[in-house]
Formats: sequence, C-alpha cells, structure tokens
Amino acid sequence: MKKKKPWYRELFVWLLILFPASAVIGGMFTIYLAIASNDGLVVDDYYKQGLEINRTLAREKAAAHHGLEATLHFNHQMIYLSLNANPDYKLPHQIIIHFNHHTRSGFDQSVPLERISDNGYQAPLPDLIVGTWTVQVTGDDWRLLKSVHLPMTKQESKIYLGPKL
Repeated sequence: MKKKKPWYRELFVWLLILFPASAVIGGMFTIYLAIASNDGLVVDDYYKQGLEINRTLAREKAAAHHGLEATLHFNHQMIYLSLNANPDYKLPHQIIIHFNHHTRSGFDQSVPLERISDNGYQAPLPDLIVGTWTVQVTGDDWRLLKSVHLPMTKQESKIYLGPKL
C-alpha cells in the first residue's frame, strides 16, 4: 500500500496558496506606497481653483491690454528678464516668477525679481529638478505663461513669454 503524503508536500496545495498570498503581498505593498509617497497631484481646494478661472483669464487679458512681452534668460545661476509694454503702462518695481512643475507640486517655487534697469529684472535662479515646468511671470494685475522643459541647453536659454489670446 502506498503511503499518503502530508498536505504540505503536495504541489497542487502550494499552487492554490500562491495566488491569494501574492495578492495579499501586492495589496500590502500598494498600501505602503500610498501612505509613504505624496504624488502632489490633487489640490485640497479644487473647487476654489475652478472659480479662479475667470480671474485668471482676466489677468491674461490685462497682459495683452498692456502689450506685455517678456524675454527670460538663464545665465550663470541668475535669471534675467526683459519686459516690454505699451508706452502708457508703468512697469512695476518688482515682479514675481513662479516655477510650477507639471506633475510634482512639491517642487514649485516663486522668486521675486528686482528691477535693475528701465525694463530689466534679475534674481538668483532656484534649484529646479529636471522636468516640464510652467513659468509664470506675474505683476500687479497681469500674468504671462510659458511651458518649458528644464534644464535647457545653451541654445534654448532664452524663453519668450507673450500674452495668450
């Protein structure tokens, strides 16, 4: 008479245990990733940001009304900005440039640019990770936007920003 094997020596039993066990391990790993990482893609006040769309469009219209055009130049860890406008618009003494990463909001940065000449501004260049960024230059009631990929080569170190209308 053939001696019966214990259950833990049967291959079929282990195959039956393998799939549910791998699902449990995969689920635990997924929970760990969800807790440990912050993707930064969802904002808390999405409703308020949706209401801000009309205000944002008004800022772009104001940039077009003032005839604003900017050239942004990165050189030796400095940001230089040349801003041109209609003759009747008085350029502000300080403007702010926002670097908004497309997928990782935790890396977003804002830099105030000080006026150094009639239409020139400068500030130190912040440390920016590699990726696609939205560069937003803002003044009193206007803004200029451009999407760029950083870091840039020497040929691409100038960015033109004009009103989007």
